[in-house]
Amino acid sequence: MLFDENKYKFMFEALKLAEIAYEEDEIPIGAVVVKDNKIIGRGYNQVERLNDPTAHAEILAITSAANTLESKKLDGCDLYVTVEPCVMCTGAITLSKITNLYFATYEPKTGACGSVYNIPDENKLNHKVNIYSGIYELEAKNIMKNYFSMKRDAK
Repeated sequence: MLFDENKYKFMFEALKLAEIAYEEDEIPIGAVVVKDNKIIGRGYNQVERLNDPTAHAEILAITSAANTLESKKLDGCDLYVTVEPCVMCTGAITLSKITNLYFATYEPKTGACGSVYNIPDENKLNHKVNIYSGIYELEAKNIMKNYFSMKRDAK
C-alpha cells in the first residue's frame, strides 16, 4: 500500500461522486475536501446541469468546504480528486491554500499539475501545495474512458 488507509477511503468517496456525475451525463470527476480526517466539502462536475463552465468538481468541493469552515483559507485541508486538476482548478487550489492535493489519474489534455502544465512546481505563486497521485488510478481512468467511449458511440 503506497498510501495510508484513510487516503484510499477519501479517494473512494471522490470516485463515488464521479459516478454520480457519470450518471448525470457530466464528465465523471469527483472531489472531496478533508480536514482532520473528516470530509468538509464535496463536489462533482456539474458544468452541463448548471450551464456553468466553472462548475468543476474541485471548485464545488472547495466552495462547500469554505462555507463549512466559514473561511476562504483552507490551510490544513486536503483535496482528493479523481482527475488531475485543470489550470482554473489549480488556481483555486492555490488561492484557497489547500495543503495537500491527491489525484487519481493524470489528464494529458488539460492537466495543470504535471501533465500539460505543472503550475504548483513553478514556485512562482505565494502558496505551495503538496501533490500526490496514483490512488485508484485505474478506476479513475476507466470511468473516464467509459464515459468518453459512450459519448463517441452516441454520435
